[in-house]
Amino acid sequence: MENNQNQRLDHLFICDLVNPNSLVLDLGCGDGGLLRLLSEKKQIRGQGVEINEQEIYKCVEKGLNVLHGDIDTELAEYKDKSFDYVILNESLQQVIHLEQVLVNALRVGKKVIVGFPNFTYYKSRFQVFFLGRTPITAALPYKWYQTPNLHFLTISDFKHYCSEKNINIEQTIYLNFKKRIYFLPNLFANIGIFQISQK
Repeated sequence: MENNQNQRLDHLFICDLVNPNSLVLDLGCGDGGLLRLLSEKKQIRGQGVEINEQEIYKCVEKGLNVLHGDIDTELAEYKDKSFDYVILNESLQQVIHLEQVLVNALRVGKKVIVGFPNFTYYKSRFQVFFLGRTPITAALPYKWYQTPNLHFLTISDFKHYCSEKNINIEQTIYLNFKKRIYFLPNLFANIGIFQISQK
C-alpha cells in the first residue's frame, strides 16, 4: 500500500483492518484523523476518547463524536463487547495502567487494534549505542524529559506479552516510514500494529 493524499501510513493500514459499517471506539484519538478516515472510507460509526482539550476542538471541527476523558479510567463504564473494534493507536504506551487498559479494551471490543512505536528500531539502537543517549526519532520525537510515553516497548515485547497473557494475535503489520516491513521487524520497523482478541 502506498501513502496517498498525505494520509499517515499507519492510519491507512489500520483502515484496511476495519470492516465497513463497524462500531469503533478510538482511545486517545488525538485530532481525529484516523476516525475521520474510517468514517469516510469504511462508513463506521465512531466514538473517540481524548484527554487533550485542544485535540478535542480539532475533532469537533471535523464533525466527530469525541468524549473528553482519561482512558486509564473511562473504559470501566463501557459494556462488554459494545464495540466491534477498540483502537489504541500510539496511546497504549502513554497510559499509566497499561495492563488494566488492555484488559478493558479486550472486554469492550470484539477486536482490538494496537499500534505503537518500536523502541528497538535500528536507528534508536544506534543512538543508544553510539551516543549513549535516549533516542529521538520520527516515531519517538520527544526528548527524555518531555516524552508522554511511560512504557517503552518493542514488537518482540508485545508478542511475548500476548503469549504470556493468552491473548490471540490475529494480524500483524510492521511499518517503516514508507512501506510495510516483512524482514526482521523488531529491527527494521519503527511501528508495530497488532489486531488482537481474547482467546
